[in-house]
Amino acid sequence: MQFATAFSDEVTMTRHTAKEIELAAERFEQLADSLDPDTAKVEGTEDLREIAIAAEAVRADDARLREAVGLARARGRSWNNIALALGVSRQAARQRFADKTTA
Repeated sequence: MQFATAFSDEVTMTRHTAKEIELAAERFEQLADSLDPDTAKVEGTEDLREIAIAAEAVRADDARLREAVGLARARGRSWNNIALALGVSRQAARQRFADKTTA
């Protein structure tokens, strides 16, 4: 999935499978268990935490949007109607969601 930025370049976000996320969580737990809080040097991570929170919100919002589009299609809404709601062209709406909806 690509997102246009305020500049003219584009950023590609990589989707990870549930298994990849689970393995990463397990590796993190192993690392966290091996750290000694008395000797560990920890730098501020608030900025990284904010990135993780924002990324999770994007994933959740994207899932909600796909579900809403799928529901609208199941209720007989046209790609024109959906495109108007999204603020994009009919073609853009269809290209983004057509293969991901069941209707």
